[in-house]
Amino acid sequence: MTSPFDATIVVGEVLSAEPFPEARKPELFKLEVDLGARTVQSAAQLGYHHTVEEVVGRQVLCAVDLGVVNIAGFESEALTVGVPGDDGKPVLVTPDESVPLGGELY
Repeated sequence: MTSPFDATIVVGEVLSAEPFPEARKPELFKLEVDLGARTVQSAAQLGYHHTVEEVVGRQVLCAVDLGVVNIAGFESEALTVGVPGDDGKPVLVTPDESVPLGGELY
């Protein structure tokens, strides 16, 4: 099926997460995400609604073809997708049930 989005968005699983105090944006985490065929790094502003402990092992959606962004020396290779919560701060977008890693959003 063809995606209606300008970016390719795939399912990944967070393998590791740690705080990122060196970044200018508050509540940023460094993530390592397994996309099935490969593993990528992602910087995600999740600390408003999530802890590093609770995101490890969760499935997430990542935009993977936006290029690499260097944030305070960390190369973010994918954009972990979120939506604004009631407070306007990012909340993860995740599948309701476990799905195959690397599956593309359509």
